[in-house]
This record gives sequence, C-alpha cells and structure tokens, in this order.
Amino acid sequence: MVRAVFRGRTLAILGLTPLLAATGGSPTEAPAGFDGLTNGFVSQALFELDREIFEEREEADEGLGPVYNAQACAECHQNPVTGAISQVTELRAGRFDGFRFTDHPGGSLVNDRAIDASIQERVQGNDNVRTFRTSLNTLGDGFVEAIADSTLEAIRNAQPFSVRGTAILVPVLEAPGTRRIGRFGWKGQHASLLSFSADAYLNEMGITSPLQPTENTSDGESVADFDEVADPEEAPTPTEPFGPDVEIFARFMRATKAPPRDLVEAAKPDAINGRSIFMALGCASCHTPEIRTAPVGTVLHGGTFLVNAALGDKVIRPFSDFLLHDVGTGDGIVQNGGPATRNQLRTPPLWGLRTRSRLMHDALSATVEDAILRHR
Repeated sequence: MVRAVFRGRTLAILGLTPLLAATGGSPTEAPAGFDGLTNGFVSQALFELDREIFEEREEADEGLGPVYNAQACAECHQNPVTGAISQVTELRAGRFDGFRFTDHPGGSLVNDRAIDASIQERVQGNDNVRTFRTSLNTLGDGFVEAIADSTLEAIRNAQPFSVRGTAILVPVLEAPGTRRIGRFGWKGQHASLLSFSADAYLNEMGITSPLQPTENTSDGESVADFDEVADPEEAPTPTEPFGPDVEIFARFMRATKAPPRDLVEAAKPDAINGRSIFMALGCASCHTPEIRTAPVGTVLHGGTFLVNAALGDKVIRPFSDFLLHDVGTGDGIVQNGGPATRNQLRTPPLWGLRTRSRLMHDALSATVEDAILRHR
C-alpha cells in the first residue's frame, strides 16, 4: 500500500463562506472525473486491478452470506462508474417505546438475501421503526478520509447553534483504542475506509474478516449450520493483516477521483442565481461547498495510515460537513452516536447529485425540489 504522512492543522472558516482558510503549503484542486482514472494514490495499473476485485462477485463457497444484500461492492456502487452511487437500498428496523430504541433482533440491518430460504430475514410485527437507506457514493472518499478532525470541528463551531452538527467519535477498527470523528455511512459510523470496508464486507456480503470476525445472525438466530467457510472467511496474510480484499477495497476508494461538477450547467444564469440563494439562506452551513484536506505529513488512524501527496493539501467540493443533523427526516435508528442521534443523519454530500434519480436517505424523493421541501 502506498503511504505518506499528514500533520493536522486547525483551519478557520471565513464567515459564511465555506472555503476553509489554508495554512502551510498552497492547496491544489482535487482531481475529479467519471473517467475511471486514479487520483494518483496508486498507479493506474494497480487501480484497475483493485477495481476488478471491487467488482468481483462472491459465492457461498467463498464465504458469501449466509445472510447478505449483494454479491459485489459494485452491485451497490456503480452509477455511472464503479465506486459511485446507485438506486439500491438496504432495509433497517427496530423498536422505539417512546424513550429507548432497540435494534431488530440481530441488529438493525435486515438483509434482503440469504443462501437458504429458511434463514431469510424479515421485519417483525413489533418493529415499529422501519426505514430504507440508499447506497452511498464512494468516489473521492480518500479525500474525505484525509480531512482533519480539527477541520470538521471548525465547521461545526461556525454553524448557528440552532443547526449545529453533531460530531461523533467512533472507533478506528484497525487501531484499537483510537477514535476519530466519523464521516462515512448515513450515521457517520466509521472514520476510516478500512473500517468501512470491513463493515460493508460483513453486513452487505456476509463475509467476515480480521476486523469483523463474527458472523451475522438471521433475525437473532445462529446461521452456523449454513456457513460453509470457517471464520474469518477473509483470512489475514503477512502483508495484508486486515484481509486482502478489505485492504484492496479501501485502497481502491482512496485512489478514486471525486465526482466532477458539470461546469457547463454551473455557468448558466439559473445555476448562478441558485447558488446565491443557496448561500444566502444558509444551506451552505451544512452543505459546505469547499473543504481542504489535511497537509501532507499528517498521521491518521493511530499511525496505521499515512496518506500520500495525492490526498494531502487538496481542495474538495463535497457540499457536506460530514456531521450529523436532524432536519426532520431522521430514520429513527441508533448506531454509534447514541440515543441523541436517533433522528440525526449525516449531511449527504451533494457532489455527483446529477447521477441520482432517487434522493434523501430513503430514496423516497424523486426530485431535488421534493428533497428540499422535506427539510424541516
């Protein structure tokens, strides 16, 4: 794995303008494009090999399931290129008694597939919290991973108190004892792409690894009788201690370009006017248009990840603060953030929005106007 180091520095926000003030060296624009090319984190040849693994379909004799949602990462991340977003949703459920949320038996994720019909998971009658979640874009996530915690804290501290986001510290699975501000997943469940990859391998494909070694259940019941491969199914190697595929997934995402802007549309009068209104109304408080990644030389994840110059000192345009907010559309599910985050969701990055036909966390908004009107 190609590695380098970052040194974190606090960045100041210039009033309501979302571009963060830089310190140290001059930042450069992060490469963006739906062209299938690496951002420079690894060579193009290695990037293409990693993409093949990201697209590879798993089978039961390789560890798939016994309960799962998809056979490959690319099933849920493929529009318009591998690693991007899709219309695919997952189903979550649980119970809320007015005071406390309790997961559906075995966890809030209710898998849509199983290798045997007898262990198919289903929402239960007393699961009064039920929600869909759309698959997320992973393009440009290497830049998101490289945002310093202090930068996210500065964005939060500059927000009006009434809409101030929640930054939750989550465990970095590959660095026991290390915690960092979560930024991946609808609830900000993960801060590192290795942790995120291992989580998805287990929960979306049912494949265990050194970071997630315990098999899921079927509605709380053991599936051991149907499990064909010993755990962890993704075994470590001397050079890939977290499992070859898990490390490849993370490396692939770190090497992707960010979703590009449509510069032709952005230059049209309606878009220019819309941006002015967007800024004036304060939408940019949460949908932060520009963020700078940490300087080259910063150590991440307890020293287990050293980002190279491809990711450091880059300006990205995600239109997100990667914090949790309650805008009146929460899904009622509690994960890493505790009870207070039950109706909070991570601000969806708006980069690449034009590639999405179904919007919001549950994919129930068909137009951008619909999505805007759902905000409280």
